[in-house]
Amino acid sequence: MAELINWYPGHMKKTRELIQANLKLVEAVIEVVDARIPLSSRNPIIDELVRDKKRILILNKSDLADAKATADWIAEYKEAGHLALSVNAMTGSGIPELLRLLETMEAKNNAERVRKRPLRLMIVGVPNVGKSSLINRLTAKKSAATGDRPGITKGKQWLTVGNGMQLLDTPGILWPKFEDPEVGLHLAFCGSVKDEIMDLEGLALQLVRELSEDYPELIKKRYGLTELFEEPLETMEAIAQKRGFILPGKRIDYERTARTLLDEFRSGIIGKITFERREVRA
Repeated sequence: MAELINWYPGHMKKTRELIQANLKLVEAVIEVVDARIPLSSRNPIIDELVRDKKRILILNKSDLADAKATADWIAEYKEAGHLALSVNAMTGSGIPELLRLLETMEAKNNAERVRKRPLRLMIVGVPNVGKSSLINRLTAKKSAATGDRPGITKGKQWLTVGNGMQLLDTPGILWPKFEDPEVGLHLAFCGSVKDEIMDLEGLALQLVRELSEDYPELIKKRYGLTELFEEPLETMEAIAQKRGFILPGKRIDYERTARTLLDEFRSGIIGKITFERREVRA
């Protein structure tokens, strides 16, 4: 499974070069991550590129994540000296707080300037973390295309935020190889890697494995199961039986079961789930 997620299309290289070339034009960077996978959705290349540039971490899709886990991560980042906010770009939750933070930053930048100028920002992140939805919320119009597939944004574009600030959108960027297989899996679970290059049945099986370990009650409730099996494949087959995903000859329709599991996880139907927890320190 993991080897299928090691990829680096040409447009990813171009995006890296685009970010590098335009950083000098902005005062701050908004890095958007998926609140369900706040570690895996942070691209190490962005750390390398952004370096000491002021950065705001946005844990987006907070409505799909475990609220307690999200609060723990926000506290973790703030303790480390980062600016961090929990946001649901689809509903606008957290947007007022973000705008106030940006306005404070702009005022500080203009404090000693005779001629005031709007804050210039760059928005970055891996594919499918909701950058376009956040932009549309900030600009109060449909400025950027959105979708539940990675790779919607194709090139850079300057946009104007409702308060006059300037925002540079960039395409989602992954990195050449996921050294930790779990990182690749988590990104694939959340749709940051294109389904077309994945073994969806194998991916769904791994999803069942992690949900069974971390959120057993949610998966039992959603699919009407009284128990989960030791082998994830048996649990997946029980879900197929419950849903009636059976082919002629009483064969399990694994493809339909896999797509259902992935779609229902990604849309939050199974429940509020976070795969990565803040490390508890003694």
